[in-house]
Parts: sequence; C-alpha cells; structure tokens
Amino acid sequence: MTRIQELGETVANNVERVIVGKSHEVRLTLVALLCRGHLLIEDVPGTGKTMLAKAVARSLGCSFRRIQFTPDLLPSDVTGLSIYNQRTQEFEFRPGPIMAQVVLADEINRATPKTQSALLECMEEHQATIDGTTYQMPEPFLVMATQNPIEYEGTFALPEAELDRFIMRIRLGYPSRVDELTIIDQQKITHPLEGLTEVLSVAEMLELQNSIREVYVDPGVADYIVRLVNATRTHPDVYLGASPRGSLALYRTGQALAALAGRDYVIPDDVKDLAEPCLAHRLIIKTSSSMHDIDPRQVVTELLNTVPVDAAAGVGPGRRGVREETGAGGKAAIRRDASGSPAR
Repeated sequence: MTRIQELGETVANNVERVIVGKSHEVRLTLVALLCRGHLLIEDVPGTGKTMLAKAVARSLGCSFRRIQFTPDLLPSDVTGLSIYNQRTQEFEFRPGPIMAQVVLADEINRATPKTQSALLECMEEHQATIDGTTYQMPEPFLVMATQNPIEYEGTFALPEAELDRFIMRIRLGYPSRVDELTIIDQQKITHPLEGLTEVLSVAEMLELQNSIREVYVDPGVADYIVRLVNATRTHPDVYLGASPRGSLALYRTGQALAALAGRDYVIPDDVKDLAEPCLAHRLIIKTSSSMHDIDPRQVVTELLNTVPVDAAAGVGPGRRGVREETGAGGKAAIRRDASGSPAR
C-alpha cells in the first residue's frame, strides 16, 4: 500500500498547486476516484469547485467535459442522441458530454428532474442506454456535481435516489487569509492550472482502483459501519436514514483512505473521518426537527459520539486483539493490546 500512498501524494500535491489550503478536500476527492464513486460539491460560487475538477483531470491525463445545467437542458443534451445522416441514409450516434472520464455537472440542481434522472444509469452502472443501444462509460469515470447551497430560486432539489448515487458530499469553504493571499500571488501573470501536467497515467489509476479492494477490513470495523448506519434509521430526528448503499460507501471509502495513509487495513478512525461526507447527504430530517435547525451533520456527529467501537476492531489480518491509536493524518502512533499495554 506504500505505492498507493506515494502516488496519491503525488497527485494531491499536483492538484494543490491549483487548490490552495484544501488538503483534506483534495484527499477526499482522490478517495472518491479510487472507489469509482462520484462527488457532490456543495458550496457558494468562486470557491474552486470547477478548478478542482479540472486539476484532477489534468493530473491524470483524463478527458474532461463540463455540463452547465439549466432548466431548458434536455436528457439528450447530457447523454447524446442519434442524428440522421442523409448522405449515408443511416442514424449516427453523437455522444454527449457525459461520456468523458471526468465530468463536471455544474449547478446540477438547476436542471429539471427529467434531465437529472439521465445521470442515474450513467453514475450507478457506468453505462447509458440510448435508442435501445447501451454505451459504456470510459474508465475511470468520475462525476463531480456542484450546487449552490444559498440560492434556491429556480432550482429543483435533487431527489433522494440521485443524492444516494454520490459516494460523498464535500464543501470547500472560503480560504484562510494566508491562503487567499497565496492564490492572488499565484495568479499575477498566469493561472497555475495552465502549467499543470499529468503525473499519473490512466492505466496506473485503474490499477490503483483495483488494488484498494485488497485492503483488509476487520469484522469489528465492518460491524461498526453497519451499526452506525443502522443508528441513522432509528434516530428520533431522522425521517429517512441511510440505505445499504451508505454502508457500502463507508466500507469502500475506508479502504481507499487507509491505502492513501499507507496502511493495508482500515481502522475505526477512517470510518469516523468519512462518516459525515458519506452519510449526511443521505439523511432526511423530520420537518419538526428541521424547524429547530437540526442538521444532518449534527446527527452524524451525535451518532459518532454515542455508537460504541469494538476495542479490538481496526487491526491488520492476524492482529485481532490489538488496537491502534492514530495521530494526525491517519498515521500510526501507538499500538496497544486489549489490556492497554503497548503491543509488540
């Protein structure tokens, strides 16, 4: 897993030449990519959402397409359509912008539900059925959708089925004062994106995507994931909890985050770090609770503080009974056995 960590840091450092001061969010983007998942970025305009997608695509040498979602956008504008060629007297398929390796669905909530639904098959099954013919999406395939959490006039809220297709939801937020000064200084003459080069090939990325499936998940960690997701379904403030797709999202992203940290096994801290991005957007808060400003993120935080963790969970294969305390960035600090003594 050391190779995944090294290559992941190479890609992250390259992306951070453009996205300043957002190391955690860049890492989560790589986690989604390694899991063959999709990312929903919810933030105000101008915080770097589009630049993040472009920087990831350029760092991997992937094809990139941007779709500006508007109320008059049709499903065929996304997936493509067949056009009659009078010269050959046959219909020719013209692929839509969705058939790219990295797709930015900008302001996705401005399109009608009919157009939004055109993404469901593409995102879940990596294919699109058009005029009775099924077309496969390229690999790797990453949809990064954005939406503005402030301006809701003229928008269509994403249905639960659509939200569930996103493995994570993140927020970039405003940069700090120092980071914003760095951004201004970087763009005095040219944009840093213009000098960004490929640092990881598509073939290497596909290899990494296959490798993370080999990361060990202790039964105690898997049980913790299931208990955490089950708790969202019985919480008094939650009308609809996370689905089994939420459990799978936590499981897969945990494997990817562990690999990026150089480990070949998942620890409970990985699950805790990923719980809010993976679960909060899948929860529907009861109307009575939302009137009291109860937020899905608050619910997830509460559950992380109340759902217990198996003391022996989160160790590598053959090390059952030994737990690992971690420091910043998921790096191992101290290993202890069940009695609390340092493990050899």
